[in-house]
Amino acid sequence: MGLVISDELLGTFVPIVVYWVYSGIYVCLGSFEKYRLHSKKEEDEKNLVSKMTVVKGVLFQQSLQALVAILLFTVTGSDAEASAKEPTSFITLARQFVTAMLVMDTWQYFLHRYLHHNKFLYRHIHSQHHRLVVTYAYGALYNHPLEGLLLDTVGGALSFLISGMSPRSSIFFFSFATIKTVDDHCGLLLPGNLFHIFFRNNSAYHDVHHQLSGSKHNFSQPFFVMWDKILGTYMPYSLRKKAEGGFEARPTKEFKDD
Repeated sequence: MGLVISDELLGTFVPIVVYWVYSGIYVCLGSFEKYRLHSKKEEDEKNLVSKMTVVKGVLFQQSLQALVAILLFTVTGSDAEASAKEPTSFITLARQFVTAMLVMDTWQYFLHRYLHHNKFLYRHIHSQHHRLVVTYAYGALYNHPLEGLLLDTVGGALSFLISGMSPRSSIFFFSFATIKTVDDHCGLLLPGNLFHIFFRNNSAYHDVHHQLSGSKHNFSQPFFVMWDKILGTYMPYSLRKKAEGGFEARPTKEFKDD
């Protein structure tokens, strides 16, 4: 009899594996200076935390996420119960995915924005993520443990519960959300990147947020920009090709003096 791995375990650990595999691809592509938003030199000089510290921080956060995910799946039911609720059509699955995306975006926008506007929380919690002035792929989940728990883990749990998706569906949704989050922090503008074609919330959009001029704008993550546009925190930008290679995301004229 072969080894059977439950959907709950796959839903817990597959996104973690996806995170490091997808990040590894971007590490290999990072030498393509003509597609970078910041040079390797800027990455080394501007960031306020070592890459080893980032790796340790991400692994710690993923450990906490795994524990919470296992607890959540345990509370919400077994494989047998989940299978009875499996989506019966593509339309049902698409509805659940869209619902989960909207829930995650809404939760993360308002909490993310509050972490910036509350000086105490920013100084003691969210500033840890912004030690990465120049973002890179595997730093996407480098956060204070409390922020990681509230922003990512609780946000993911709410997306799962409100959307009504099964553990099996969650494997694909959270893997997709993980890939999108890593892509937003990769620091590259690769031609033909589907995320840049279908989502306005992309690596350049989030790079603006990590710069000083954009720190009170572009809070939306990881999918849409709707809350920034609705609530006036959207910062439009233009992409300038740098003479030395690569791109620069610049706020448009009306925001330059903000």
